Amino acid sequence: GSTYSSKVFRVTFLTLAVSVAVPLLGVTVLLDCPIDPQPISLKEPPLLTGALEPNTKLRKAERLWENQLVGPESIVNIGDVLFTGTADGKIVKIEDGEIQTIARIGHGPCGGREDEPTCGRPLGMRVGPNNTLFVADAYYGLYEVDPDTGETKMLVSTKTPIEGQKLSFVNDLTVTRDGRKIYFTDSSSKWQRRDYLFLVMEGTDDGRHLLEYDTVTKEVKVLMVGLRFPNGVQLSPAEDFVLVQETTMARIRYYVSGLMKGGADMFVENMPGLPDNIRLSSSGGYWVAMAAVRPNPGFSLLDFLSEKPWIKRMVFKLLSQETVTKFVPKYSLVVELSETGSYKRSFHDPNGVTVAYVSEAHEHDGHLYLGSFRSPYICRLDLQHV
Repeated sequence: GSTYSSKVFRVTFLTLAVSVAVPLLGVTVLLDCPIDPQPISLKEPPLLTGALEPNTKLRKAERLWENQLVGPESIVNIGDVLFTGTADGKIVKIEDGEIQTIARIGHGPCGGREDEPTCGRPLGMRVGPNNTLFVADAYYGLYEVDPDTGETKMLVSTKTPIEGQKLSFVNDLTVTRDGRKIYFTDSSSKWQRRDYLFLVMEGTDDGRHLLEYDTVTKEVKVLMVGLRFPNGVQLSPAEDFVLVQETTMARIRYYVSGLMKGGADMFVENMPGLPDNIRLSSSGGYWVAMAAVRPNPGFSLLDFLSEKPWIKRMVFKLLSQETVTKFVPKYSLVVELSETGSYKRSFHDPNGVTVAYVSEAHEHDGHLYLGSFRSPYICRLDLQHV
């Protein structure tokens, strides 16, 4: 009798499964998908060996100002005073351990993602030659902020079309030593910062990538177009080229003015994660923070989905960005590159135990300060003891 009952069970189960799946499929087909994903060809991720060998070195970092900051994305210092921009639209200074809000580019309320466009979101931050702060606000544009008075001055507004198009997602910037030129990225001409996951998953090459602002003539030029999520930018130590991280493609391009048309070339390809911000290291190389990792050996969700737009469509018809984010493994990784782009060393926190959602590694006084796009703290790693 047991085979008979198992047969009945199987038939019943299948009938049930089909009766649930068919309408679900029907509904899914009818549902709108917010993104129009493009297939992307990524190479197999590099093996995590040698300089990329997994470790737990990031766990030696200490969390500072926990629950007093939210999403301190980018960090700069003037002397021993630190400055950062947070997810609630503030530009803050941290002096002798005390946090003080010095400026806001947007205005409240600041809470959920629907508030972001008015609240503002300061992302990339740099110190200019006169010790003023240059800030890239994702929604408002490029600003100069006086760190003493908190006075803000608009340099490039997202409301002003540049070569016929408005900026949609201003992300990072790098400034020449003389303060004359600012190179900055606009990550997308379609998506705003609050929809960055749509931008990654859609994989379109609508980033206007790299722009140049001349602080004397006040002119803005578009230098590179057609990048998939252009993100962090960094001038080389000799200021003879600019590096641009192309997040969705897990690579870094470099731009040299005058070299060929658009002067773009590959600096590092097929990285072990999706690069966010890039900053100079004291050894003449670069610190790169990874927004997500492509484990090898292991399963990389991003790589799996990259050539399967239909799965991405299904996922985003049914789930919110917030829900999908929960499926991305919390693995934190920072790599140091040499001046030629080879891997020198890497710091890992495999489950994001101590350091999570790392967006930038800023070196100052023998320490690495780790910014985060969503954690409520800054981490500090002592480079003498890793």
